[in-house]
Amino acid sequence: MPENNTAQKDDREYLRLSDRILVALQLSLSQRDIAISELLMRSLEMSVTRGAGGRGFIERREISDDFESAMAALDELKRESRGG
Repeated sequence: MPENNTAQKDDREYLRLSDRILVALQLSLSQRDIAISELLMRSLEMSVTRGAGGRGFIERREISDDFESAMAALDELKRESRGG
């Protein structure tokens, strides 16, 4: 019986919730939707930091270049919408 390698690859490519939110954020930014982008950015921040803190916690994840690019793009979109 043949395996569905595409589905397996897709599952491995986006294992974390934050990865999926980032893709949605990038899409909303490309559509210049500030309201949705702000909500997704907040969701992304929450998903990256959830479970953070507590006794002996050490943050092991780094903020990716894609995350930083999305933050910058959202800031730029907000500036443009304010006319500045």
